Amino acid sequence: MNLNMMSGRKQRVMMVPAPAQGHVKPLMLLAHKLAQHGFRITFVYTQLDLNQITRAMDETRIGSSDVNNIELVSIPDGLGPQEERSMINKTKSIVEYLPVEIEKLIASISSTTSESNDKISCVVFDAFLGISVDVATKMGIQGVLFSPSSAAALVHAMNIQNLICDGVIDSNYGTSTQKQMIQLLPGMPGIDTSCLLWKLDELDSQQLLFQLYLNIEQALKSAQWCLCNTTHDLESAALRSSSSFLPIGPLMENKNHSTPSTILGSQFWAEDTSCLTWLDQHEAGSVIYVAFGSITVHNEKQFHEIARGLELTGKPFLWVVRLGYISSDNEQEKGFDPYELLGKNSNIGKIVSWAPQEKVLSHPSIACFITHCGWNSTLECLSIGNGIPFLCWPYFADQFLNKDYICNVWKIGMGFIADENGIVTSDEIKDKVDKLLNDVDIRRRSLSFKEMAMKSIAKNGHSSTNLNNFITWLEAL
Repeated sequence: MNLNMMSGRKQRVMMVPAPAQGHVKPLMLLAHKLAQHGFRITFVYTQLDLNQITRAMDETRIGSSDVNNIELVSIPDGLGPQEERSMINKTKSIVEYLPVEIEKLIASISSTTSESNDKISCVVFDAFLGISVDVATKMGIQGVLFSPSSAAALVHAMNIQNLICDGVIDSNYGTSTQKQMIQLLPGMPGIDTSCLLWKLDELDSQQLLFQLYLNIEQALKSAQWCLCNTTHDLESAALRSSSSFLPIGPLMENKNHSTPSTILGSQFWAEDTSCLTWLDQHEAGSVIYVAFGSITVHNEKQFHEIARGLELTGKPFLWVVRLGYISSDNEQEKGFDPYELLGKNSNIGKIVSWAPQEKVLSHPSIACFITHCGWNSTLECLSIGNGIPFLCWPYFADQFLNKDYICNVWKIGMGFIADENGIVTSDEIKDKVDKLLNDVDIRRRSLSFKEMAMKSIAKNGHSSTNLNNFITWLEAL
């Protein structure tokens, strides 16, 4: 599938994200930047992910100038047609199947292409697929890593062997030997060992995820470049830990609000843009935005507590409730109506199944962001929001690191505290919203971080210069 005809004669670059929303979007943003410089991009999804993304696309935008030179292709994920595409099964696919399929695809393109500048000159691999860098290398193709997570997350992967040698974790599952706080470098976020990046409730699943981070550790040892969606100002301590780290972020959409949708090929769900008109009807700094990303799951009890807490604040709210977000035996694949659970709150709130988040966060009506602390959401709020403070509710993986950045390093947000049953109560939600919105220092710091982020991607900014240097390197291949 082409996002317009492949044009120009610059090198062909293959880009391979891990099969998840939070991995696809930032790499596709980078793909568009390279395509705008004339590179021809072959962007690789799993077959089912491409099908889902294609359904979500707004076809009216195909043919616009910013989607030239990008070809969408797919590979099998190695899972059976009836197997659930859960996070764990996708991790299994990344570890066991996708490297083989990627090698087949590269070989197939190389064997069917006669002109030298039609051959793949470089493959940009998601760091979670970094084990495939060796595949490209043995075929005489340059391999580059791209990290959709923070540089701090990469530092944790780099230090796995040290953590094992120091007795902090075991070597089989990465399980902590005792509960403690660890901080790998001054200036980096700390993390409780009960919330390590690969920590899961089920040990066999955790072992798979731990293997993924071990693969990242191995790939970082041989990578010439690891492109990082971050900035030097945000993560100077983590970025100094490796000469291969090249901060090029924050990667952002073209801030053209006249376009009806986001960058094509980057979203697994269709965006409901009606929320932007709804936001227009509200005063500046009045709306609570609630979004927990593409993986977080809450049960019905927690859902009701959130709904009640939002009602208690007395403020309007925009809440993203994707299908699958609520864990319930009663939830149906079709016909599920979150407004039924929300009850009378629907008078002051709006629920959408997926939102154009960058446009939402840049809207002047947004007062604060209740978030799972995914790295994409974190960067978007920092870079685009008008000094929007965070209320942090991490779910798993690097989100706990990101929360510590937000609350303890950058000091631009607060975290929720669950009760003895693991529930964040409605009173806790109401109290934290009130406290956050009355903290003028947090808002002041948030505005300063936006200025730093914008400076980094401005002309001659640190990230812009790094990206231009990478483009120059690509052109010389």
